[in-house]
Amino acid sequence: MKPQLPAMYWLAFSLLAASPVFGKDTGYIFISSEDDDVVAVLDGKTFEKVKDIPTAERPRHIQFSPDHSLLYVACGDGESVDVIDVAKLEDVERIKGIDDPEAFDLSPDGKTLYISLEDDSLLGTIDLAEQQLTQTVEVGGEPEGVLVSPDGNTAYVTSESANSVHVVDIPTNELKASIVVGERPRRLVLAPDGKDLWVTSELDASASIIDVATNTVKETITFAPEGFRKEDITPVGMAMTRDGNTAYITLGRANRVAVVDVPSRAVKDYILVGNRPWNVALTRDESTLFVANGLSDDISIVQTADHKVIKSVPVGRVPYMIVVDD
Repeated sequence: MKPQLPAMYWLAFSLLAASPVFGKDTGYIFISSEDDDVVAVLDGKTFEKVKDIPTAERPRHIQFSPDHSLLYVACGDGESVDVIDVAKLEDVERIKGIDDPEAFDLSPDGKTLYISLEDDSLLGTIDLAEQQLTQTVEVGGEPEGVLVSPDGNTAYVTSESANSVHVVDIPTNELKASIVVGERPRRLVLAPDGKDLWVTSELDASASIIDVATNTVKETITFAPEGFRKEDITPVGMAMTRDGNTAYITLGRANRVAVVDVPSRAVKDYILVGNRPWNVALTRDESTLFVANGLSDDISIVQTADHKVIKSVPVGRVPYMIVVDD
């Protein structure tokens, strides 16, 4: 026989069952919109707009905390890192006084944020509990992409004007190495086996593959979709499947996403998407790829099985980065 609890308890249980737990696995898609100063939220099944969350000026890089309860937002013109509560879909904190924050990554424990400070040529360290910048290390000019190793001991930073990837030892906060890559490096992805670091070079129509053990470039992949000059092929964002077999790389002005077979390094396909694709994100089951198109103000939804765009969804002015809470 079921216990007879007051009606208000059954109501509370039903609300909990219907609500996301700590903001995790909501199915929502989050897109930063540079010119609207919002993070747009879409329903992951219907792709309908759920909400626009106002932020400080020019939100670009966005990233979840390890448990997906929070979404951090680098707001370049707002000189802040905003913090969105994923369950509430509200901007709940603003870490101020961060000069021209660009891209960032989090420590594995989610307590520290490492961010590129473009105007000052620095990699900054933000203590998230204290909500302040605690230390910096000098890197090359116009730092952009940041990636922290899974063990939390190394940060990799791209420098757009130095055409280099800088390797920073986190425990000592010292620069260990600088690796020359293609012109204007932007974003980084570490292969699942931890051996190779992939780096896009926006003005070189290429991606460099760095041997992490030796900090040297071992291979370079060149992109050449038919009908485009090299200067119109501008790779930036990347995503790689969990098995390490496939990489998806946006090609900017070429309005394409390259599909790369990782073991062979061969480009298998070029997917036509919207104008100026910046960044990409995969669903957890890797059946769907979302592409943020900066100059057509929409996202492209791609079936990875056949590389077909099934839908384009308007999301706001100059969408830059996209993440999926699934």
